[in-house]
Amino acid sequence: MPTAAIRIMGILNATPDSFSDGGRHFTLQAAMLQVERMIAAGVDIIDIGGESTRPFAEPVSPEEELGRVIPLVREIRRSYSTAISIDTTKAAVARAALDSGADIINDISAMEKDKEMLALAAATTVPFIIMHMQGTPETMQVNPHYDNVVEDILAYFRKRVAQLEDKGIDRGRLIIDPGIGFGKNLEHNLSILKHLKRFSELGLRVLLGHSRKRFLRTLTGLEASECDLPTAVVSALAVDQGVSIIRVHDVAATRQALLIAEAIRTAP
Repeated sequence: MPTAAIRIMGILNATPDSFSDGGRHFTLQAAMLQVERMIAAGVDIIDIGGESTRPFAEPVSPEEELGRVIPLVREIRRSYSTAISIDTTKAAVARAALDSGADIINDISAMEKDKEMLALAAATTVPFIIMHMQGTPETMQVNPHYDNVVEDILAYFRKRVAQLEDKGIDRGRLIIDPGIGFGKNLEHNLSILKHLKRFSELGLRVLLGHSRKRFLRTLTGLEASECDLPTAVVSALAVDQGVSIIRVHDVAATRQALLIAEAIRTAP
């Protein structure tokens, strides 16, 4: 079995315009077929998003996002006990998802975009994933710059976690995501992956979201939909790097990669 420390989060985009699978799971029926496939493959968490966060993506209204994700959250919870994460920066969407059966909030803005998210976090006990992003999805890939990408992200998380603690949010509920591809170029992403262990210094769970990202396409020359093998390679390399959650599109390939990596790691 894969190392117990690593849980697999399966990506379910209820959007028409995500970078690698936009529109594929846009209807409830198509989305539930994908949920069935992920559960059969051994997914631990299903992460539902109703707003694309690809580079240069434009935001959608709360009403549009609610209409995309809430029926899906309800249907998954009605049919399965698998943990559900809601990928949103909007407190209204997060609150409705929790009320409908979601278990985790995944906020790529680290609760900075919607100040009501802080109040929601303080009023609940669910885990919150907070991600590092330089800029916004509309601007993040316009010449991203760091003095030292790993140290700069660590400094951001130290400051942000302290701010959240001051708001009454238990740090034990926080999961940090260094934000592969969110305001980072190829070299930045590779440096983050090389030094993944550093993020465990904060004493928090770490999520890695590298699936089908542009840096893999740049390195391999493949299209996004062809990048599940490169994604699985990175997933396997993360086994010994202190990562708690791996967020991917292809659950089956990731589970196979983790099985092999763990077998090698624990061999005599």
